[in-house]
Amino acid sequence: MSLQGVLPFVFDFLPQKRIEVEVSAARLTGDAGLLPVRQFDEAIQLTARFAGALRDQRSGADITHTQLSMVRQRIYGILAGYEDQNDHDALRSDPAFQLICDRLPDDGELASQPTLSRFENAVTIAELWRLRDVLCDEFLGAFRTPPARITLDLDAFDDEAHGRQQLIMFHGFYEQYQYLPIVVTCAETDMVALVGLRHGTCPAWLGADDDLRYLARRIRERFPDVEIVIRADGGFATPLMYEVCEELRLTHTIGLGMNPRLKALSADLLAQAQKQFDETGLQQRLFLALEYQADSWPAPRQVVIKCEAHAEGTNRRAVSTNRPGWSVNPQAVYDEYAARGESENRNKELKRELAADRTSDHRFLANFFRLYLHAAALNLLVRLRRATSQRLEPDDVGIETDLPTEALAAPQRPTFFNRRRRDDPLGEGFACTWRTRLIKAAAEVIVSARRVLIRLSASWPFADEYQRISQAVLAYPRDS
Repeated sequence: MSLQGVLPFVFDFLPQKRIEVEVSAARLTGDAGLLPVRQFDEAIQLTARFAGALRDQRSGADITHTQLSMVRQRIYGILAGYEDQNDHDALRSDPAFQLICDRLPDDGELASQPTLSRFENAVTIAELWRLRDVLCDEFLGAFRTPPARITLDLDAFDDEAHGRQQLIMFHGFYEQYQYLPIVVTCAETDMVALVGLRHGTCPAWLGADDDLRYLARRIRERFPDVEIVIRADGGFATPLMYEVCEELRLTHTIGLGMNPRLKALSADLLAQAQKQFDETGLQQRLFLALEYQADSWPAPRQVVIKCEAHAEGTNRRAVSTNRPGWSVNPQAVYDEYAARGESENRNKELKRELAADRTSDHRFLANFFRLYLHAAALNLLVRLRRATSQRLEPDDVGIETDLPTEALAAPQRPTFFNRRRRDDPLGEGFACTWRTRLIKAAAEVIVSARRVLIRLSASWPFADEYQRISQAVLAYPRDS
C-alpha cells in the first residue's frame, strides 16, 4: 500500500499541538541493526557456507537473484522476525535488506515470495545431506581449542501444521496435526549441532540412533580424545538408545518416567524427605541409586531417583545413566542432567522466537530445508552473542566467591545469572532482546557516489549498545 494518496493526516489527542503525519522522501529502514549482524557473518562466513551446499540448476541468463542472496534474505529475515516468504514481498525494497544481500538500494528489488518459494521447493535430498555437514562443521568450528568434553542434548518439539503438508499426521498426545522435529544442541557452545524433520506421529527417539552415529563420527574425526556426553528426556529412554550409546562409547543420562515400580522402590526415601521437611521447614532433596530393569529391557540399567519435598508438595524424578560414580554421588548425576534445562532455552528460541515451527510449504523436503534455515539463524545469533558478550564473572556483579561460575549454588547462582542478564542484556539475551535493542533500529539510508551513509536517531535509547556491538564485530577475526 502506498501512503502517498492518504497522507498527510492529523492526530488530535495532544492538547498542546496537533500531530501531523506525512510521507518522507528519504530512504528509511526499520532494521538497521542487521548491518552489524551482516558484518559478523562476513567474518564467520556462515551464510556463504550454507549457500555453498546448494546446487543452482538455473542457467546464467535466468539468474536474477543468487542463491546466496536468497539464503541471506531468509536467514536475516528470520532473525528480524520475518519468518514467512510472504514477508519478503514487503521487504524487497527495504534498503537495509538490500545492503545485507549485497545490493545497493538503486540496484533493483530483492527476491519475491514466488521466487523464494521456488527456491525452497527446489531443494534435493543430496543438498539436505550437505546442509547437515555444514551445520555440524559450524558447531565443531565454534571450539577454538580441542575440548575435553562435548555435551549433546537431544530433544523433540511439536510442530503444529495448519495446512496439508506432506507427512503431517495427527498426534494423540498433542491433539493436533503436526511434524515432530528433533534437535541436538551442544551445552558447551549453545550451538545447534543437528536438526531433523520427521512425520507427525513418530516416537521421540526415531532416527536418533543414526543421528548419534553421525555426530560421534564427525566429532571424533575432529577431536579424537574428547568425551561425548548425551542427555535426553524420557522420550529417548529405550533399549535402542542405551545400546547405541554403549556401541559408540557415549556417556549418557536419560530421563525415566516414574512408573508404579519406581514409585514403590522410592516410597521410603520420599517419606524420609517429607519427614525432614516437616521438621526443618527447609526444602529436602534425597537421592537413591539402584539397578532397575523394565519389562521391555533385555538387561538391568543404572538408575538414580530424586525425591524432593518442599512447601509446594513432593516431587520425584528418575534418570538412567552409565556415568562413573553414579552410585557414590547420585546427586551429581541428577544435577548434571537437570542442567540440560539451558538446552531447552535453545529449543524455545528456535521454535518460539525464530519460528522454526513455521513449516508451511507443502513439500516435506522444502519444510526440512526451512528447518535448516531457522537452525542457521539461531547459530548465527549464538555465535554473535558469544563474540560480543562482556563475559561478566561473579565479582563483576558484586558477588564475592572463590568458586567458578559452574560451581555456584543457590542463592548465589540465580542471583549471578539475573544480574548478568541485567548488566549484559545482549550477551545473555534471547532473540527477542536482540530485536528490540539492536535489530529494530530506524535509520535513514543515503547513497552517494562514494559511500552509503546510515543515519541513526540521536535519541535512540540503545545507540550505545549498537556502537559496542558494531565495534566488536569489526574487530572479530575472520575465519580462514
